[in-house]
Amino acid sequence: MFFVSHQIRVLSGWSTFITSFAHQQIIKKFDQCWVPDYPGKENLSGAMGHVSNWQHPMRYLGPLSRMKPFKTPIEYDLLILLSGPEPQRTLLEQKLVSELQNSSRRILMVRGVVTNQQQKEKQGVIQTINFLTSAALEQAINSSTLILCRSGYTNIMDLSILQKKVFFIPTPGQYEQEYLARRLKRLNQAAYCHQADFKETLLNEVDRYEGLHLYAPQLQDSGLKLLFGIF
Repeated sequence: MFFVSHQIRVLSGWSTFITSFAHQQIIKKFDQCWVPDYPGKENLSGAMGHVSNWQHPMRYLGPLSRMKPFKTPIEYDLLILLSGPEPQRTLLEQKLVSELQNSSRRILMVRGVVTNQQQKEKQGVIQTINFLTSAALEQAINSSTLILCRSGYTNIMDLSILQKKVFFIPTPGQYEQEYLARRLKRLNQAAYCHQADFKETLLNEVDRYEGLHLYAPQLQDSGLKLLFGIF
């Protein structure tokens, strides 16, 4: 039996030792832990998926994603992908609309609200849609110059495979997202700021960063075959 997780160490502030210990006891009940990340120093999860004194059998799959990069004309200067728990999702939406509604950028905001029907509208210069299917989302990301989103691990895997420029706004109080955003900034891959501090001018910092990228594409492909091959 295999346990799939990017978190060997669970970041939770002052209780990180407790949450990590409890999580590791669960992992030890399985034959092997499969981590959707790269082995070695060049990786996406940092201290969460790489623990030096961890002895349980491990296998690194490379990042997993349903997305694929492809060349397509650029339609948007900025794609905003909202996600996460309320009320923070709504608070971020309100903050971004307030700051960007008079922007000169071509902006699409995917609100991350799933309903029976897609709902499109315009707020200032911002085109909004409540949700996109996987194929439409893949198209939107590939046709956008810059992505603004939460620094959740799924977003990081997707955008590293698509090799995009990113601006992260971690969900307030989520230690994992805050850690990942700080780490990727330190590695010169992505800019970020706290939710309350966002201003449109901060997006200009993105040009100083490399953007998210793959370290080993062949490892990612073999990881997908390994994971889905067991089914």
